[in-house]
Amino acid sequence: MKNFKEFQSSIGVTFKDERLLARALTHRSYINENKHLQLKHNERLEFLGDAVLELVTTEFLFDKYPDKTEGDLTSYRAAMVNTTMLSTVASDLGINEYLLLSKGEAKDTGRARQYILANTFEALLGALYLDQGYERARAFVAKYLFPLADDIVAHRLWQDAKSHFQEIAQEKSGITPTYQTLDEVGPDHDRHFTVGVFIGERKIAEGGGKSKQEAEQDAAQNALEETGWK
Repeated sequence: MKNFKEFQSSIGVTFKDERLLARALTHRSYINENKHLQLKHNERLEFLGDAVLELVTTEFLFDKYPDKTEGDLTSYRAAMVNTTMLSTVASDLGINEYLLLSKGEAKDTGRARQYILANTFEALLGALYLDQGYERARAFVAKYLFPLADDIVAHRLWQDAKSHFQEIAQEKSGITPTYQTLDEVGPDHDRHFTVGVFIGERKIAEGGGKSKQEAEQDAAQNALEETGWK
């Protein structure tokens, strides 16, 4: 097992119940390979953490931008909690080093790992909420996620990536991008979609998310980066 005390020290959090932390960092694939350990995976904690994150972020944005419309605030929130943003924060926290994954999953460092990291950040938040309550969970998000808000707004990272990519693609190539679902995995309550964005028959990029809409937005954002059209 991993040395979770090192991880707690690095993120500035000490769990009262370290079993919650271990569960937050345990991916379903690890359970499948180590059934004798009788561990639990992190999907229920992810479900809880997702709700806590949405409330914490909504409250923060509501107070920080009193003159912004509901539509603007919704866009800001989506940009702050999308897979790319959360996986980056999770990686910066060193979660990669402490994840309990199957040998197969551990080898994957691409888009699938980003999705796992983002989910694990949510599971970690859910575990912290159970262990120490809402205010401690809010303080954790404030420390690691809130500082990104100014950059998101200043650089218009909240803009609808799909619309932005379509506008530029039509200008550059005269072709409207299309989206195709490439993969769909997971149980009904926790689906994950992988979508490809195409210009003509050429695939520009892929994206992932908990819905086709989220995956399309993610694919469009990746396409903007891939083409240099940001």
